[in-house]
Amino acid sequence: MAEEFPTSRRDVFRGIAAAGLAGSLATPALAQDGSQPATAPQLGNPQHRYPKPPFAMQSQPWPGLQSKMTPVPDCGETSYRGSGRMAGRKALITGGDSGIGRAAAIAYAREGADVAVNYLPAEEPDARDVARYIREAGRKAVLIPGDIRDEGFCSKLVAQAVRELGGLDTLVNNAAFQHAQTSLLDISTAQLDQTMKTNVYALFWITKAALPHLPAGSAIVCTTSVNAQTPGENILDYACTKGAIMIFVRGLAKQVIDKGIRVNGVAPGPFWTPLQVTGGQTAEGLKSFGKNTPMKRRGQPAELASVYVELAAAGSTYTTGQIYGETGGVGWP
Repeated sequence: MAEEFPTSRRDVFRGIAAAGLAGSLATPALAQDGSQPATAPQLGNPQHRYPKPPFAMQSQPWPGLQSKMTPVPDCGETSYRGSGRMAGRKALITGGDSGIGRAAAIAYAREGADVAVNYLPAEEPDARDVARYIREAGRKAVLIPGDIRDEGFCSKLVAQAVRELGGLDTLVNNAAFQHAQTSLLDISTAQLDQTMKTNVYALFWITKAALPHLPAGSAIVCTTSVNAQTPGENILDYACTKGAIMIFVRGLAKQVIDKGIRVNGVAPGPFWTPLQVTGGQTAEGLKSFGKNTPMKRRGQPAELASVYVELAAAGSTYTTGQIYGETGGVGWP
């Protein structure tokens, strides 16, 4: 190819089932050691929970490190408290070193799951950091660096996760690539290939490799996007892949339910992750990121963690083929 893009990585129910998810979030969580109830979050206006735009300009070379972002994304490191909802589970999360995948990894561990995390070698510092949080929760952390654009690696990724975790019952397809371009004319074949292989091909390859290992009761959770329904004009190739993921979720859910496997998706709106500062937004888009939502701010990965838990938890037995929107009030679809 004429040009080579840097290596790949990652990026609600139509209205969260009020009694289900909301009810579970209202239940007092146990402290991490299980000794006493943890303090519930204080009530307050969610618009003011995190900073609003305009934001300071910043950029990093792909794939970026969240530890170098300003401010560093909140992935629930100090706030998420588990209550045993995933005790004994074994999860593989792609793009689990930072952002949304990191929030899911921390939450899963604090809910009692062992977690294997895939990431790019350049993201090793973030990966080692999230592994520390998983181990502090008393769970096993397995770090598996590698590029999911390679079909052979995808097979090895699943095999290593199964071997080191002692099985697999939860798969989170979260890794993604996004690079903003103001015109279709600026999207090169190299970029299109990068986006499609990371976001769609790897999804197929990893899920195919995982399916033979998933027992009845297992869960697959895929990260799609609000762009699957309302595509942004500057991320056309990315939006196409997120639409494909939405369809993948709805179709695969029908195909594997007779095996007892549930498949669901999460559709985030504007969330603060390394995806945004490594080319995922234009300069102006980054400055005003999240401004046009009713929430008037960007979301933080910690605000998504409970959704990934809900979709994987064994109690969500009637939930499959659903896309949970977390859009800051934009709506889904």
